[in-house]
Amino acid sequence: MLKTSICGVKLKNPTVLASGILGVTKPSLDRMGREGAGAVTMKSLCHEERSGNNNPTMFNEGEVFLNAVGLPGQGMDSALKDFKRLDDLSVPVIGSIYGYTLKQFGQVTKKIASLNPAMIEVNISCPNIHYGENYDNSPSLAAKVTKICKKNAGKIPVSIKLSPNVYDIKVMAKAVEKAGADAITAINTLTGMSIDADTRKPILKAKTGGISGPALKPVAIKCVYEIYKTVKIPIIGTGGITTGKDAIEMVMAGATLVGVGTACYYRGPSVFKKICKEMETWMKKNKIKNLREIRGIAHK
Repeated sequence: MLKTSICGVKLKNPTVLASGILGVTKPSLDRMGREGAGAVTMKSLCHEERSGNNNPTMFNEGEVFLNAVGLPGQGMDSALKDFKRLDDLSVPVIGSIYGYTLKQFGQVTKKIASLNPAMIEVNISCPNIHYGENYDNSPSLAAKVTKICKKNAGKIPVSIKLSPNVYDIKVMAKAVEKAGADAITAINTLTGMSIDADTRKPILKAKTGGISGPALKPVAIKCVYEIYKTVKIPIIGTGGITTGKDAIEMVMAGATLVGVGTACYYRGPSVFKKICKEMETWMKKNKIKNLREIRGIAHK
């Protein structure tokens, strides 16, 4: 009922561990697969080791989760020795990468490809670091990144992760599709801020951060809806997915897969199994045999 595929990659269900804290190590990726995720995404890596931003970097209040972790990571060369390969886990692995320059994007893509991930996700849109160029909101720069990553990825499908912090996400989606992207991941976090009224200071050390959690869902669904009617390549819909109903809504907007990240905080690592069970319950109640029947149905 929930089996699906994207860019030739087969999954037991459409849920994907979104790139983040739980994908830092190979054992943690494997654990999320055993917890029920259809696929798992690594924490984004670049050409160098990064310590990330200074604390406090995370804040939660109700349905809003705010983070400015700043993409800490061991660096790609260290990861090559640590992970060794990515095609020997129980579920498909999506390798997530980024760079500061076009050359670095290409170099890191080539290195992650040597680990043989099922797909490569190119993170051009983290709001908590300075890339050096505005890859997240420049169609021409996003297209250039797409081309160099595709050139270095070999036969491995490439998905470009887009930002909601843009004037028109449809233009960005069309640019990366035209440049050769095999898929689009939408969306990254939305820039936000919170102030402590008692101390009269921003709560996060970096002042601003990325909003995730249930509060992000309406923005993510709207972005996926607009992208779906603009491009022909598949979409990994990410942002605020916490329940099976959320996932169904995202599929109806046009997503092929649904990314799940902050929901692990709200519902625990077994959230993938919970979401899938809730999806199946809804589908049986509504006599839906497979997700193809409802993908993009909100457009009709």
